[in-house]
Amino acid sequence: MYLIWFRNDLRLHDHAALWHATQSRQCLALVILSPEQWQLHQDAPIKIDFYLRRLKILKQQLEEYNIPLLILKISRWENIPEQLLNLCQQLQITALHCNIETGVNEQQRDQAVEQLLQQHQINFESYEDRTLFPLGSIRNQSQQPYQVFTAFKKKCYERLIIDVPSCFPKIEAQSKLQFDFSNFDFDLDAFAQNYRQEATSQYWPVEDQHAFELLNEFIDDRLELYKTDRDFPAVDGTSQLSPYLNIGILSIRECVQALFASSQGYFQLKNEGQQTWLDELLWREFYQHTLHDFPKVSKHQPFKDNTKAIAWREAPEDLEVWKYGKTGIPIVDAGMRQLLATGWMHNRVRMITAMFHTKNLLIDWRLGEAWFMQHLIDGDLAANNGGWQWCASTGMDSAPYFRIFNPVSQSQKFDPHGGYIRKWVPELAHLDSKSIHEPYAKNPDLELNYPKPIVDLKQSRTRAIEAFKNL
Repeated sequence: MYLIWFRNDLRLHDHAALWHATQSRQCLALVILSPEQWQLHQDAPIKIDFYLRRLKILKQQLEEYNIPLLILKISRWENIPEQLLNLCQQLQITALHCNIETGVNEQQRDQAVEQLLQQHQINFESYEDRTLFPLGSIRNQSQQPYQVFTAFKKKCYERLIIDVPSCFPKIEAQSKLQFDFSNFDFDLDAFAQNYRQEATSQYWPVEDQHAFELLNEFIDDRLELYKTDRDFPAVDGTSQLSPYLNIGILSIRECVQALFASSQGYFQLKNEGQQTWLDELLWREFYQHTLHDFPKVSKHQPFKDNTKAIAWREAPEDLEVWKYGKTGIPIVDAGMRQLLATGWMHNRVRMITAMFHTKNLLIDWRLGEAWFMQHLIDGDLAANNGGWQWCASTGMDSAPYFRIFNPVSQSQKFDPHGGYIRKWVPELAHLDSKSIHEPYAKNPDLELNYPKPIVDLKQSRTRAIEAFKNL
């Protein structure tokens, strides 16, 4: 009998490990819940709630295929190998199947499991599933990993022209297992109650139907204008699929197949929106490969070693008002409040808030990265770290240190009528479309229930450039 270990891949459709395992043997499914590890990785409560709500559905779906799901609580990953071995021996498992994960801790965990199982003649079979292309397979002419996105993207395009990765076929139901699993009962509802997020769960349904409707509606109705609409936070122009990709309700292959469905699954770019969304998916791919090829970024280290010398400010009061959207910069505050209210933030605003944090406030990017992980429903180490290091000019192919977004200019350009600000900073809702972006600019004595800017944008920009220029 085979054991399928589900992690951040909570689906039955287009699942590499599940498909391979079910082709030749009867199978059991396994999920391991590790609360202490979640804390160490700073996983957001909303993300954990999303995962556990989805897990309940996965269990029901597996039952329809006569695949029992065992749920174990093992608080720390370091304790998984021994307990997994005991489980495999107890159930006479001959092979464990799982999909590869990219983080350093995840890979160390899996290596320890593989080594121990193989010592006891239990096979460990792992599959590429989270990325379009196998980790370590996108290389330059010197067989080294790419460090510039445009070159990485070009290589990916070359591979996609040859073959767009296809989805795995639907699995078939197996015959019922003649085994008493009552000793493995786990009260998922009681466990999940500890992480329930009533206020925000309404925003994020966990059913397959909802995920596919989101994907198809985006492709049909918003993709063509995606290149322009994606930058306007008041416009419903993005896919909002990142939470569903992150815990595997959707696969990356399903997204790319949907993207090319109009050309029967062949690589054919018909408009700028299609190309722009593909490029965004490849940024995700780039950061996943970066995490694999340069594990130091998993360890709170900048990709650019010389940026270790940056003299970040110790400014706990500034950090605190940034966290809670009280900086006096409306677009920044709107983004931070959206994050706290929904567990998600528009991507353009993520860049604005992160660059304000790292450049205008000159606060260590790792503090902002951690805050995002603690609150994002789509918190993913590779993407979050990559985005923060891009904004901080410490990462691979990051923004030049002298390229500093002016948040007011960004606000005027991408939220020209102030709709996004009005939604998340309602105390400014009565202002006109010009003054809402910087309410005290022309009238410093204006009486508002809103803080004045905590920093001068021009002076703080100069300070940031000096800090980087001296490296």
